Formats: sequence, C-alpha cells, structure tokens
Amino acid sequence: MARNAVHTVSIDLEDWYHVCGLKVQPQVPPDAWRIRQATEVLLDLFDGFKVKTTFFVLGSMAEADPELVHAIHQRGHEVASHGYSHRLVHELSAEQFNEELHRTEGAIMAITGSRPVGFRAPQWSVTAHTPWFDDILAQRGYVYDSSRNPLPFVGDRNNPRHPYRIQTANGVLWEIPPMVSPSLAGNLPTGGGWGFRLFPFALIVSTIDSYERDDRSAVLYLHPRDVDPAGPRLKLPLLKRFASYGTRQDALPRLRRLFGRYAFTTLREQVASWQSVY
Repeated sequence: MARNAVHTVSIDLEDWYHVCGLKVQPQVPPDAWRIRQATEVLLDLFDGFKVKTTFFVLGSMAEADPELVHAIHQRGHEVASHGYSHRLVHELSAEQFNEELHRTEGAIMAITGSRPVGFRAPQWSVTAHTPWFDDILAQRGYVYDSSRNPLPFVGDRNNPRHPYRIQTANGVLWEIPPMVSPSLAGNLPTGGGWGFRLFPFALIVSTIDSYERDDRSAVLYLHPRDVDPAGPRLKLPLLKRFASYGTRQDALPRLRRLFGRYAFTTLREQVASWQSVY
C-alpha cells in the first residue's frame, strides 16, 4: 500500500479530574495532580520515535504549571488552545467564550512567545447553540478547529469524517474532526480516549489504512490519563464514569505499534500542507 498520508496524535492537556458536565467542579490539591508525570511519559515516547504532536492546552493548566507547557514547546510540539476552564462551549455566551480564548492565549504566549493557531472544545461541545463559534475563532486569528466529532451523543453523527474548510465572516477556518470507524451501528469512537484503548487494535489499523487509501489524514486524540492506568478517578455514576475514563488499559503499547507503522506530525503542519492542495 502506498502511504502518502501523514497523521496526527493530539493530546488534550488536562488532568484526571477534568470531567465535563459536573454540577460542582472538584477541588483537587496540587499534590494529587498527575498531569506532569503522565505527560512526561508521553513526551519521552514521542522523543523515542521522533514524533511531533499537537497539545491542546487548558489555560488554567498553563498558568498552574508553565514549566510543563514550556517543556512541551521546547521539545518541538505544537501548543494549541483547549480553552481556559474546561467548561463546555455551549454553556458559555459568546462573550464568555471570547474571554476564555483571551485568557488562554495570554497564558500560552507568556510561555511560548507565540499565539496558538488551533483550538479544541472540551467534549466536542460545539453545537447549534454556538452559532458565533467559528466567527470568533477566525476573528482571533485561529487557522483551524478540532471540535466537531462525527459521533452521536458527544457530537453529531452527520458531521463530516474528514477535514473541511468553513467560510466565516472573518475568513476561512479548517475544521479537523477526530478519526472514527464507520459501522452498521454508526461511527465508532476508535480515534481516541477510552475507544482507542477498548476497540480491537486491528479495527484501529484498518481504519487508518482506509483513511490512507483515500489520501486522508487520521487524527487521534488522547489525554495524559490514557497512559496512567493506575491513576485516581472521580467517583461518578457508572455510565458517566465509563464515558470519562473507560477501562484501565494503558494506551502506550498501542501508540508504540502505530508509531512504528505510520508517519505523524502536528495539526499546524497538516494545515500548512493542505493550503496548497485544497
């Protein structure tokens, strides 16, 4: 099989207690945070395979641990925005969303010296209730977004599976959905999180291969907790707990196998390569 496509592993830089939709956000002291040690495991893995990735960074985490974000940047990875507070975008007004972007940009720029050009909403929370979303991103200079998931429940099953351009009042914005596997039951969340760890590895490989046959790029997404199977978990209702954490399986062995098989780069580099093609 000819392999011309290059793929992306993206990381949502948030800790084990960052769970969307809770009425009361947990207050976890810094000595119980796990994000630094889990992220360092990922960084060492990426270094070993010479893989560059995109980290969607919470502004609150960038302020709390600027040294970690600095290490990500210094090791050649892209630092993009995941918003500030981890609140769902459809819970925010346009003004609140703008402020979230502003605060996160300030935190990232203080560390890296440059503005983020990419954004991902917590829990794919861009909906019909956020009609201002794309215009605000484009107005603030973002080049791409990765917030629309072609899944039911946490997205829209009718969303496109592959990257596409959105024309806004403030310019063009690339929308980059995560990888899913089509099935008779609908799209399956094989591209990241608990789905990446739960579904058969052969299904993940066959899906990436199908993207390559179409000369498309597959976008995977993980969290530091996906490589921290022994880490703590919030006490949540059963379904909420599974949706947030899934199994205790470690994602590292699967990542190693994929890095030995496919080529990967950052989303920023992906978009730069598409500009001259599409």
